[in-house]
Amino acid sequence: MLRRLDKIRFRGHKRDDFLDLAESPNASDTECSDEIPLKVTRTSPRDSEELRDPAGPGTLIMATGVQDFNRTEFDRLNEIKGHLEIALLEKHFLQEELRKLREETNAEMLRQELDRERQRRMELEQKVQEVLKARTEEQMAQQPPKGQAQASNGAERRSQGLSSRLQKWFYERFGEYVEDFRFQPEENTVETEEPLSARRLTENMRRLKRGAKPVTNFVKNLSALSDWYSVYTSAIAFTVYMNAVWHGWAIPLFLFLAILRLSLNYLIARGWRIQWSIVPEVSEPVEPPKEDLTVSEKFQLVLDVAQKAQNLFGKMADILEKIKNLFMWVQPEITQKLYVALWAAFLASCFFPYRLVGLAVGLYAGIKFFLIDFIFKRCPRLRAKYDTPYIIWRSLPTDPQLKERSSAAVSRRLQTTSSRSYVPSAPAGLGKEEDAGRFHSTKKGNFHEIFNLTENERPLAVCENGWRCCLINRDRKMPTDYIRNGVLYVTENYLCFESSKSGSSKRNKVIKLVDITDIQKYKVLSVLPGSGMGIAVSTPSTQKPLVFGAMVHRDEAFETILSQYIKITSAAASGGDS
Repeated sequence: MLRRLDKIRFRGHKRDDFLDLAESPNASDTECSDEIPLKVTRTSPRDSEELRDPAGPGTLIMATGVQDFNRTEFDRLNEIKGHLEIALLEKHFLQEELRKLREETNAEMLRQELDRERQRRMELEQKVQEVLKARTEEQMAQQPPKGQAQASNGAERRSQGLSSRLQKWFYERFGEYVEDFRFQPEENTVETEEPLSARRLTENMRRLKRGAKPVTNFVKNLSALSDWYSVYTSAIAFTVYMNAVWHGWAIPLFLFLAILRLSLNYLIARGWRIQWSIVPEVSEPVEPPKEDLTVSEKFQLVLDVAQKAQNLFGKMADILEKIKNLFMWVQPEITQKLYVALWAAFLASCFFPYRLVGLAVGLYAGIKFFLIDFIFKRCPRLRAKYDTPYIIWRSLPTDPQLKERSSAAVSRRLQTTSSRSYVPSAPAGLGKEEDAGRFHSTKKGNFHEIFNLTENERPLAVCENGWRCCLINRDRKMPTDYIRNGVLYVTENYLCFESSKSGSSKRNKVIKLVDITDIQKYKVLSVLPGSGMGIAVSTPSTQKPLVFGAMVHRDEAFETILSQYIKITSAAASGGDS
């Protein structure tokens, strides 16, 4: 009780003293500074401990401190999140600004060229004025007195006036043509690339389809003539063509057909409805483009257009590759036929008159187009035996077919060599793990030859079989060089990666442990083996770290590489100090 009364009295005195300080208007700052420490000295450590109530204001202060700490951590996370969002937005904005700058590059170049032309024009005008001014000054300086000048220089003035008028007339008539022949530096125009857009891609495919429609209709009409779709039309066309070829009117016939087609197109453009086609045209329904598409609809639209583009490009590539392989003697027996035919045509053009050669070629083309092709299309087995152009075209290979043939030949060669060699069978009790270890142990015998190392370089005992992984080289841009599957080994001085793609030792990678500047754990993608775990290794020879990803035993490999790296670097440092 006495202690509590003392505390109450102490608090009362303390409050009264502070009230007196607050009410005294003449109290200076120095007096306040002198009184406050005197009043604080009245409280002893014991009293301060008694004033601190465990269930009182101390608990509230701790709770508010914890809340402030949590609030500050939450604010920091929000701040970091905001910085990331800003960085992403800034990246998008910078990309848009870069695209706009690329679009404005051509306009800026034209503006600069125009300014240079204006400057050149002003310089030329200034030079002309200076020349005229110098000429007038010379004339004024060399001009004799009027009495003598009129008699002596009359003829000269007339001649100068005549030459100036002639020069002016020539410049007015032919000056523009002379300026056209002035040599100027070639302008390097940079074409701007449009960003990928689903709507733009669809519109371009539709434009391509509309642009190719006249060509496809023409091919359909020719095919209908050859197939005798309309017997009367094909018979009339065959008779007219053969008669024109026989009388030497084939070229005038084709020119007349071209003029007739242009005339009909003119009438159609003027509003006439003219249907001149053997095969009736089928109008396809045109779907109006949707304005608002969902994300799934846009994705499906891009997939459909990409599939059509893929098939179209594939057909065009097949045609071009077959023509290339025909002229490059990829299959000599096929190219030999073309070679003999060209020699025969050359000799015929040299020794026979052109009228006879043209007649023979025209008659053969008409019979082949109207009669032979009709029979071959109706009899596929006959065509497969005797249609030489068709057989040659079908037997021409494309580049993917050549690759498949070469790989099949290599595999057959390997099978024959393996069947000739003696391979002992593995024991029955040998498991998969022991079999894999035996495979790597046999491969380890020529380990130094694979990586071009010394014979004392062997994989450590921890990684005798190596670790399956994929090497991601971010410095490379090609997909085949960007990621490689293989096996990673660690020796006493090297980090060796053997590519699983056989046939080239250049795909292997050898890194000195001393040259490693940084090594750390890395996660590529969680869908890869080992949950996407990997190891990132930095070296001075690479701009970006080399990533060994998809490692099932990532931690074991990391500890092995790190411990061997520390061992090598410490040994090198101690050797340098000694």
